[in-house]
Amino acid sequence: MKGGMTWHPEEKDSKVNQYLDKVNHAPYAVIAATVAVIFCVFTALVLMGTF
Repeated sequence: MKGGMTWHPEEKDSKVNQYLDKVNHAPYAVIAATVAVIFCVFTALVLMGTF
């Protein structure tokens, strides 16, 4: 085996980690907007159903 099986950090690893930290997160704004839209549509349907 060339060099063994030990992993050593490379120069590009820090850039990859910075990119993943920036991009890899839950889309909280999209989730909140979806919940708000569903709530408003449900409320509107209930109000239309009562009158």
